[in-house]
Order: sequence, then C-alpha cells, then structure tokens
Amino acid sequence: MNGIRIRAACPEDAAALLAIYRPYVEKTAISFEYAVPSEEEFRRRIAAVLETYPYIVAEEAGTAIGYAYAGPFHAREAYSWAVELSVYVAEEKRRCGIGKLLYARLEDILRKQGVLNLYACIAVPPEEDEYLTKNSMQFHGHLGYALAGTFKSCGRKFGRWYDMVYMEKIIGQHSGDTQPLKPFPLIRADCGL
Repeated sequence: MNGIRIRAACPEDAAALLAIYRPYVEKTAISFEYAVPSEEEFRRRIAAVLETYPYIVAEEAGTAIGYAYAGPFHAREAYSWAVELSVYVAEEKRRCGIGKLLYARLEDILRKQGVLNLYACIAVPPEEDEYLTKNSMQFHGHLGYALAGTFKSCGRKFGRWYDMVYMEKIIGQHSGDTQPLKPFPLIRADCGL
C-alpha cells in the first residue's frame, strides 16, 4: 500500500495508539476491557511486549493509523513457540487493508523469531448487534486462521453476554530440533525495523 510505513512501536507511541484503541473499549465489545487504560498503563504494556515480542505501528503521513502486536499464548515455557496476536485499526481506516498489512508483517517477524503457532482470541456475538459483529472472525478466516475452540457466553459487556473463539494459524514446521525463541530486540534490525 503506497504511503503506508510499518515501524516498530515504542513506549512514546502510547498516546497515539491509545487514541486508536479508545473507541474499541468505549463503543464495542471487540475489547472486553470496560475502562480505557491510562496513557501510563498503555506505555507500560507496550514496553512489556517489546521485551520479547514485536509491537508494530502502521503510519500514513507520519500519523499512526493502526498497530499490531504479539504476546505469549501462555506463560509456561512449553508454549514458547505459540503467540497470541492483536490488531487495531483507526476507525476511519478500517476495511482499507491496514489490518492485513500489519498481520503480514507481524507473521514475517514471528517466523524469524522461531514462532510456529499463531492464535487470535476473538469476541463473537451469538447474534450481531451494534457493539459486535463477526467481522473479526471473518477477517482472520480470510488470512488462513481456522477455528480452534469456542467459549460460550464467557464475556459480558454493555449488559450482554458474548462468546469468545480462538482461531489458529500454523506458520512453521514442528520438529524435534526446534530452537529457542529469539527475542524481538535481538532480531529487530534483521526485520528492517
């Protein structure tokens, strides 16, 4: 996409990325958070992710228009080669290919790290409403993710119960000689970020 630049995020991006995230908390059930985190909390979250995993930003004309990041699928060491992904795009830039672009770049970085399994935790409505549609599930399906599991009525927001699904994509070969995960700070330059 012409004019879109992907770069590594930094804690100083907290205000800009929080502005993108805020509507997801306040207006949708896409995020199960009830309150928008503070800028300081968001800064802390970015820094924590960057210790091990990629956190990337899409910019257009120097303005953040979306971001994506990976985090541990589970804290136990045996899950080291599996990550959970998140992506958020500015309201006015949704359905323009920004999410797809961010995920493609994130997958490239994660392959270099040695990640094998990608997971997305997605809120899904039993019936679509003004707070939640099935768009995120469909988006992931178009990117090659398959349904891995459904949790019924496990999240409540705006006085309604929502399901949550896990979708999975395998991006590497599972073998007996798997190497330890390479932390993002060690491979960042190799990723062109």
